[in-house]
Formats: sequence, structure tokens, C-alpha cells
Amino acid sequence: MTLCDTGPLVALIDRDDLHRERCVEALKVLPPRPLLVTWPCLTEAMYLLGRAGGMAAQEELWGYLADRLVVLHAPQDREWERMRELMRQYSDARMDLANASVVTAAEYLGLVRVFTLDSHFYAYRISGKL
Repeated sequence: MTLCDTGPLVALIDRDDLHRERCVEALKVLPPRPLLVTWPCLTEAMYLLGRAGGMAAQEELWGYLADRLVVLHAPQDREWERMRELMRQYSDARMDLANASVVTAAEYLGLVRVFTLDSHFYAYRISGKL
């Protein structure tokens, strides 16, 4: 399964996104869906899509969820504290909650594939399973 960060979610739906074509092409070579998304990334994507395309764009993302093209990872209690630790650890890189949730989900679920446009992910290190 592939963890999906906010950027690709937005780019796949927002036809005016500068990264859209690149994300559509990347999706063709990733393992079959669904993409796994965290709550913070879903929230961020809904916000950005609302600004870019209004409710129609948000409805498309709701459709991805309904059709199980995207599934939601609900963090366990111990994951929240790990997100906090990561945000402290990477405070110089200004790690946000969405990025911390992706790294934590990768650690917790033992995943190594992250679909992202964020160059900060080159600096983040995924430790062993929580």
C-alpha cells in the first residue's frame, strides 16, 4: 500500500495544479490503489481543494473515499505522541502535522512508499514500527 501526502491528492483533483500531470503519471506506476491517507492530510487537502475548486473539488475527493480509491488511516493513541515528537525533532525543517502523520503512519504500519511532492521527505527518517 502507498501512503499519500496532501500534495498529490490535491494535484490529482485540481486540474490547474502545476504538478497534476506528474502525479497522474506517477499513479500509473504505483501499486494498485487504494492510496492510504491520514486524517491531517485529508483535512489539509479538503481545505486546499475548497480554495482551488470549491465544493465540486471537495466532492471529487469525497468520491475517492466513497469509491475506496483512497482509504483513511485513523491514528492510534500512541501515534499522536509520536507526531508531537517528530514535530519537535524536525522543528528546524518546520515539519507540520500532516507530514508528521505520514511519517508516523509509515512507522506504525511498516510502510516505506510515500507519494509526496514535499522535498522535506528526503530529510525525514522513518524508524522501526511503533
